[in-house]
Amino acid sequence: MNSSTRITRGEVVDLCETIFAENPDLPAFGARALGLYLCVRLTLTYLRHNLPQELLAELYGVSQATASRVITAYTPLIAQALEISVPTVEDLDPTVQLIVDGTLLQCWSWAEHPELYSGKHRTTGLNVQVACTLTGHLAWVSDPHDGRVHDTEALRRRGLLDVPPADLPEGASPPRHIGDKGYIGLGMITPKK
Repeated sequence: MNSSTRITRGEVVDLCETIFAENPDLPAFGARALGLYLCVRLTLTYLRHNLPQELLAELYGVSQATASRVITAYTPLIAQALEISVPTVEDLDPTVQLIVDGTLLQCWSWAEHPELYSGKHRTTGLNVQVACTLTGHLAWVSDPHDGRVHDTEALRRRGLLDVPPADLPEGASPPRHIGDKGYIGLGMITPKK
């Protein structure tokens, strides 16, 4: 596992192959032309650690402007390549108990968009619901909601509570998911208020 990207070299190579298959005419950046692998790795490092572009430029032997162009060009390519891997509600096993939590992905404070303001966090952003298994493996990530949407409402809108129990043994009830106090009243296992 590489500490800069948190994924193995083989996984980065697989990602590069997917990106190249979908976009065979990729641009080369910088005087020494980083190449696809280093462009993807630079972008993944940036997304993982949010390092300043000047530092990334120094680490990869390019200018800050080149690092910026690489990040701008490759972020959507990586998102496009990984889009099919994002689990949806329909992909969930209805027999598995999940730990569910919401998080606010902070963004700029836009005066024209008060719906992004979260009173709980006292900042602007997008509300995203995340579910993992009891062993900590990511099972599902919701599409983003406006920051003002409470976790309970965001979870209701995304249908996680409505996963059909098609694969449950006869007479068995679906597992009760685990959540924090934000999910009280949804039939989940939560702490007392």
